[in-house]
Amino acid sequence: MFRISRYMQELANPSPLAEVKKPSGPVVIWNLIRRCNLTCKHCYSISADKDFAGELSTKEVLTVMDDLKAFGVPVLILSGGEPLLRPDIFELSRHAKKMGFYVGLSTNGTLIDENNIRDIVDVGYDYVGISIDGLRETHDRFRRKQGAYDASMHGISLCRDQGIKVGLRFTMTSDNAHEFPELLELMEQEKIDKFYLSHLNYAGRGNKNRMDDAVLKTTRQVMDKLFDTCWSHVQRGDKKEYVTGNNDADAVYLLQWIKQKFPDKYEHMRAKLAQWGGNSSGINISNIDNLGNVHPDTFWWHYGLGNVRERPFSHIWQDTTDPLMAGLKSSPRPVKGRCGQCRYLDVCNGNTRVRAHQLTGDLWAEDPACYLTDEEIGVTGTGERLKLSPYTRTKKIARN
Repeated sequence: MFRISRYMQELANPSPLAEVKKPSGPVVIWNLIRRCNLTCKHCYSISADKDFAGELSTKEVLTVMDDLKAFGVPVLILSGGEPLLRPDIFELSRHAKKMGFYVGLSTNGTLIDENNIRDIVDVGYDYVGISIDGLRETHDRFRRKQGAYDASMHGISLCRDQGIKVGLRFTMTSDNAHEFPELLELMEQEKIDKFYLSHLNYAGRGNKNRMDDAVLKTTRQVMDKLFDTCWSHVQRGDKKEYVTGNNDADAVYLLQWIKQKFPDKYEHMRAKLAQWGGNSSGINISNIDNLGNVHPDTFWWHYGLGNVRERPFSHIWQDTTDPLMAGLKSSPRPVKGRCGQCRYLDVCNGNTRVRAHQLTGDLWAEDPACYLTDEEIGVTGTGERLKLSPYTRTKKIARN
């Protein structure tokens, strides 16, 4: 996750470079359940409205939580499927809060209503993220259910009115990018705390629908709008948060934006962003799926590192005998093509590896969703770029 607001604040009020404290452990995004009441076009877990066999029991989840806490994991993001369909979701959430975790709830929002809002308040979630894919007609088409938009917006309103920090998550594709400015306006109108722009990642139904990925020019236009909007809020002293996910090239593009508008701040901000270090899948970001399989992040469900029923998460996460984990934890990572030659590799860290793997079968090929030009990243003579939407059959890596 790239926290744009944090670096816009740094741009406005520069602070001295200092040693950055490493997180005590990785953030764990935990898909507690695969069942969902929707069948969204870009779902990475390919969920459906049915029960899936073999999911972790309440007791097993609590046992894993003990290991996570001892390992130093600071944050649990409880997700699905739709996590509110899990009967013990509030029991698990309360226990996690009692243990001292920062606890987020990642939901489609359609099931938040007057019947359960009090339970949500009582848990004390640190953050509730709700997905909105566009305005009403677009959102309902993406979510494949009429009325989904109104239900999700009602859930957002209930959380906001109860004082819960709530955020709007938008996954951008070529089919909904044109509504991005209106979603920023919606955030203002509804007094929403946080906006999360998620670039499409090639996993699950998101992989099947990757030919809808927004073209590079559109991505640049959207990011320009997002940077300008965030900067205007910083100048006004507004505390709204803007973040992006699944494309760490956003940090490099921010540097281009800074070079144009605040050239005297460029070197300072470059140093700060290099300290951030870009993509942290397999390092500070992790995933446990509904069956207990551990992955480098939520988009690697086709690649398992181990299962918490067989080995503790703490053991699995430190095991670098796996080639993907060894590479992800390397510095620099063994990336190729444009990524390997990029002068900003220390800022981006080779971006997310899933798109490259899904398109080529090579874990370390260049990321096709980097939307910066060769000139901007100091790359020459690389030949034709890896295409966003090839018809190449990908090599599948089996789950361990």
